[in-house]
Amino acid sequence: MGTYFDKRWIRIAKHGWRPGASKKVRALVAGLDGGMNLIDSAEAYESETFVAKAIKGRRRDELFIATKVWLDHLRRDDLLAALERSLRRLETSYVDLYQVHFPNPSVPISETMSGMEELKECGKILSIGVSNFSLAQLIDASSALRRSEIASIQVNYSLMHRDIERDLLPHCQKNGIVVLAYYPLGHGRLASEKVKMREVCRQTSKTRAQVALNWLASTPSVFPIPRASTPEHVRENIGASGWSLTPDQKAELERQFPAPVQERSPTNA
Repeated sequence: MGTYFDKRWIRIAKHGWRPGASKKVRALVAGLDGGMNLIDSAEAYESETFVAKAIKGRRRDELFIATKVWLDHLRRDDLLAALERSLRRLETSYVDLYQVHFPNPSVPISETMSGMEELKECGKILSIGVSNFSLAQLIDASSALRRSEIASIQVNYSLMHRDIERDLLPHCQKNGIVVLAYYPLGHGRLASEKVKMREVCRQTSKTRAQVALNWLASTPSVFPIPRASTPEHVRENIGASGWSLTPDQKAELERQFPAPVQERSPTNA
């Protein structure tokens, strides 16, 4: 479950007004009750306190809590302080995954990754991730680590946005890096599409959102993180698991939503 709502909501929340807060907590609780155990947040989302409320009273070792550090906090001391603030808001002593939200070219990646390893070694984070990194930036981050490995990268990926299939996804699959797919429903467009996916939905007796999420989840190394906005939507998302698309159905979806054309490497004459 993702806990990014939208930019306008974040701007309002920073001023102390959090409309629909109770419904957002209920959405997370609905997902947890339905078997979802990964919740993704970020210091920039203004949603970490919602996560704390949703997980209160549950066994911590049965949860996977991920959050992110903003690009202004990638210096070593800022990084450590940012995590402490997140831990207080989440009301937990550690996070399972701590992610660099965006790269910051003004901060050496070696300093950021060294700080990440320091946090991991003291048990405050269990794994290190990045978000919105290009393939080159991911490779640089991986190379900067001395005693750890990058566990995951979070990027925009869905049937409507398949750019990472050119290079980033194959690299991650080859190197054991998990891809956390945000906007897995293409900003909601896949859930409301009236023409495409109709036949696959009929064959599977599933909704468009469930089909789109299942397609992502069936891709090796990929985990979709749809937004937990309402209990109703979360319960629908739960219905994306427990079944599988057939190879023909996957092929049909990929025909309807083609990936960008792969650029051919020049050959030597």
